[in-house]
Amino acid sequence: MKLKHLLISTAVMSAMGAAAPSFADAGKVVAIRAGKLVDVVAGTVLKDQTIVITGERITSVGPSASAKVPAGAQLIDLSSQTVLPGLIDMHTHLTADPYLGGYNSLGVSDTRAALYGVRAARKTLEAGFTTVRNVGAGGFGDVALRDAINDGDFIGPRMRTAGYAIGIQGGHCDENLLPADMKITSRGVADGPWEARAKVREMAKYGADVIKICASGGVLSKGDEPGAQQYTLEEMQALVGEAHKLGRKVAAHAHGTSSIRDAILAGVDSVEHASLIDDEGIKLAREKGTYLVMDIYNDDFILQEGEKAGLLPESIAKEKVVGQLQRDNFRKAFTGGAKMAFGSDSGVYPHGDNARQFAYMIKYGMTSMQAIQAATINAADLLGWKDRVGSLTVGKYADIIAVKGDPAENATELTKVTFVMKGGEVIRK
Repeated sequence: MKLKHLLISTAVMSAMGAAAPSFADAGKVVAIRAGKLVDVVAGTVLKDQTIVITGERITSVGPSASAKVPAGAQLIDLSSQTVLPGLIDMHTHLTADPYLGGYNSLGVSDTRAALYGVRAARKTLEAGFTTVRNVGAGGFGDVALRDAINDGDFIGPRMRTAGYAIGIQGGHCDENLLPADMKITSRGVADGPWEARAKVREMAKYGADVIKICASGGVLSKGDEPGAQQYTLEEMQALVGEAHKLGRKVAAHAHGTSSIRDAILAGVDSVEHASLIDDEGIKLAREKGTYLVMDIYNDDFILQEGEKAGLLPESIAKEKVVGQLQRDNFRKAFTGGAKMAFGSDSGVYPHGDNARQFAYMIKYGMTSMQAIQAATINAADLLGWKDRVGSLTVGKYADIIAVKGDPAENATELTKVTFVMKGGEVIRK
């Protein structure tokens, strides 16, 4: 880290009342004794295990009775707790404030939003989510936040970022709250196949790791309907083709049946929300291996707190129509064999509450272990990082959390994380 960055980081974190972050010493050895350990790959819970960590990586995992812990290793005793890999949220908006909805959002600059993301990132990490995919932010604020975290300026999860979400003029990903005479258009707007290709190139140029497209209308946008398709199949094929050519995966915001179908046919890697998915969409997702990322918790916050948060009356009305249908279709999609990854749409609700979604995933069809797998190995696979995160496996990052209860029996225990380690450094204990 450059000295200038380190001095700025220390000063800022001191002003925030928090210790400045540090990177794991490459030669530092830590041994964690786990009373229980969730093996998300096998879908089992092991007892009395020891994890040895060197620097940022896990170097051994096995029964404590036969563990070879190097002399001088730092010992962390979690023998009364259950240990599992750091969680992954595949649909976040860290630079968004859930209480600045609708017209209230117009007073927030991109710079202010990015700074809000500093606090949101810390809350997310302390809640046990050590990796996130951020699918849309103005001013490339998520890219800046990712880079600041990577440089050690602030504490936060590992991030994959999208920059601006790409959508049609007047669509869900445009700015539709201002009058025509102001002539304001979101920087993510692209109409037609070649303009769409150019927009993917622009996002990649300025640091996007993943491309987010808006295939349908949305709930929190003005003047459109969630079920209405926005991008055509031809446009989505151009977007996906260009993104994949540049080594970027594609996440498609899609609520409606036709937009879900065409997004899958175009080759997107994941469909976000998927609220109105039908049997054809489920069958296509299963056959194509497309992940569904369905945010089935935030309906509660929108309906209970939406008016206070400044959401438009039409948005609350749309959520009343879509919310329960999405939950019912989550069950249908899961029982229908579609691949599922955990995504909560944080920023629509307060950051740090991500794990509240587990209760709904269980209510609507998953076992606790399956819900945990959606937020670990499945999410890591969709992210393209299954060799780095998602399980407590030799060679992967030492991203480790712990809870007092047994989340494999009741995943709601994950709302009460007591220990967080990211890359070998203890964040919360």
